[in-house]
Amino acid sequence: MRTRTLSFAFFLFVIFITQARGQGALEKIVIAYPSRSIASIDLYIAQERGFFRQEGLAADVVQVRGNIAVTALLSGEANAINNVGTLTRAMERSDLPAKVISQSLKKNLFWLVTKPEIKSLTDLKGKVFGTTTFGGAQHLAAARLLRKAGLDPEKDITVVIGGDVPAQLQSLLSGVIHLAALSPPTVILARDKFKLRIHGSTIDDLPNLQNGLAVSEKLLRERRELVKRILRARSKASRYFFENERGSSEVLAKYLKVDLPVARESYHLARPAFTTNGIPAEREVEDFLRADAELLNLREPVAPAKIFDFSLQREVNQELGIK
Repeated sequence: MRTRTLSFAFFLFVIFITQARGQGALEKIVIAYPSRSIASIDLYIAQERGFFRQEGLAADVVQVRGNIAVTALLSGEANAINNVGTLTRAMERSDLPAKVISQSLKKNLFWLVTKPEIKSLTDLKGKVFGTTTFGGAQHLAAARLLRKAGLDPEKDITVVIGGDVPAQLQSLLSGVIHLAALSPPTVILARDKFKLRIHGSTIDDLPNLQNGLAVSEKLLRERRELVKRILRARSKASRYFFENERGSSEVLAKYLKVDLPVARESYHLARPAFTTNGIPAEREVEDFLRADAELLNLREPVAPAKIFDFSLQREVNQELGIK
């Protein structure tokens, strides 16, 4: 009996040591994202379904405002960021040592929302619009719709930083701001729970390469295998998103603290806006950069090679059988 007890204790000891070594082998990384919404679903899934751990990574997925995330990336405090739209616009204006290596969202997922008393967008003249980041995807997408409505977003609207999307909803309800560009699932809550007015969506607007994965050129050059592991985890999560509606909805419901039906509707609204393989079409990239050049008053569009490098994503896709 004593021999059996000792053997069992030794067995448990071996398991403990094996698990401890496995946990110790995980490499810590930091990935920043700007706002709580379905736009970051690939990061939530990679974390919740263990895809980071499969790649030997202990990922700290942290919410950081867009421009601060770019600074963290360039300083080495973050290994990667997913708000590639903000980074791209900074790179279009100046030379930054970074590259967008994967693209998850290729369309804007924003709906312009106000209180019911605002009957049309033209009623917003002199009002306040809250956004996540000045010059970010949310800000610029809303500005295009306001221009279509006949407003000058630089003169007729006051733009303020309003926190992330859920925080903007609260500011809208309290009257601190009068307009928000909300993404799922927050826009569904605004419609159904708070009976706010929806004025239109940006999803059918011009292509906007909003979320994905970007790293510094230094990390890409010196730790290419690490970058590849991060990409593999994200790509597995993206495949899961397209193949598993219920599982993806469950993850979204958990991370954003919404009911499953709301998460499921968010999934259906957002699914067409995502790339299936992390790589937008060449025409989409060209149209995006051309539209940005007009918006930012650049003399000509920036060359795609200055911003994008999808070579590692192509390697990962081939290894994982993603087309």
